[in-house]
Amino acid sequence: TVGCKEHRELAREAVRKSLVLLKNGTKIDKPFMPLDRMAERILVVGTHAHDLGNQCGGWTKTKSGQSGGITIGTTLLDAIKAAVGDKTQVIYEKTPSNETLASGEGFSYAIVAVGEPPYAEMKGDNSELTIPLNGSDIVTVVAEKIPTLLILFSGRPMVLEPPVLEKSEALVAAWFPGTEGQGIADVIFGDYDFVGKLPVSWFKHVEQLPLNADAKLYDPLFPLGFGLTSNSGLTSPV
Repeated sequence: TVGCKEHRELAREAVRKSLVLLKNGTKIDKPFMPLDRMAERILVVGTHAHDLGNQCGGWTKTKSGQSGGITIGTTLLDAIKAAVGDKTQVIYEKTPSNETLASGEGFSYAIVAVGEPPYAEMKGDNSELTIPLNGSDIVTVVAEKIPTLLILFSGRPMVLEPPVLEKSEALVAAWFPGTEGQGIADVIFGDYDFVGKLPVSWFKHVEQLPLNADAKLYDPLFPLGFGLTSNSGLTSPV
């Protein structure tokens, strides 16, 4: 039967192996990942934290996909709740409120899940490639108050504006992972390490496109094949 337990376990494994860790803290001796699953309070925010449609992307139940509860699966938020300790309090807000941000010191860390809405073909045409749906603003305001892991959902590299990359303690490219959000939780909490590598060069700005690894002036934000592990002793090439 399509969608049986064995199929979902395979999909979960595929998620684990496709994640690419692009940044892990700012000091080599103090990596941000893996996250502490026994932390007292965790803030989870963003347009993609609790939305299966956004998590799946296009070419799913419909050609271009759509946001919302389009199918059966586990959102990132539900996966986080299942993975953390019994005494850990998980607070979720799609858009962080001023009240929550004002109490930022009360959180051990934040997980911000933002990215592209579902699309396919022409619906995905975008000449700017910045994080849509106010994603950059959400990351920045949260990261100014709380140590933040940014999980970016997209079908391609996106422009990572300097405040987004600099203020985030860690950055994971999750692509459009599909229905099994537990695969993300498996890795960010350290049950498995990151093994994914970039299949394309990650550009700094759209004026660099097309960005080929054999170009004479090759100056990517993250090079083709880049990908950290939680224990690599590296933070980021930038």
